[in-house]
Amino acid sequence: MTKKAIATKYIDYLEKGEIENIINLFNEKGIVDSPLYGIKKADEFYRELSSDTTNSELHLFGVFEENNSNRLALYFTYKWTLKNDKKVEFDVVDIIEFDMHNKISKLKIIYDTIISRKLIEQLDR
Repeated sequence: MTKKAIATKYIDYLEKGEIENIINLFNEKGIVDSPLYGIKKADEFYRELSSDTTNSELHLFGVFEENNSNRLALYFTYKWTLKNDKKVEFDVVDIIEFDMHNKISKLKIIYDTIISRKLIEQLDR
């Protein structure tokens, strides 16, 4: 599978909440760097995100690839419904780094957390 196809699958799995499928896109040491959750192993991050989420709607604007690189970027809108039914919408850029087997080794999430940070702090955990 190409890097672009993997990135498109990632968006699809994230919207559907298919956590195991997302985790399988990562290598064993794969990490996620999130402005809201910090730096975590991929499985830990997505399980925590899933437990905080009741619904996700994503609209992909584009996939941007670097020539001769192991990276690409996704640009999308994320409509996030938290488990307390609070909703927030924001634009996101994910920078995905791949290993030599086209498994994700690192995913860096970039977005403005001003609203989502306040809402996540209100969740009962």
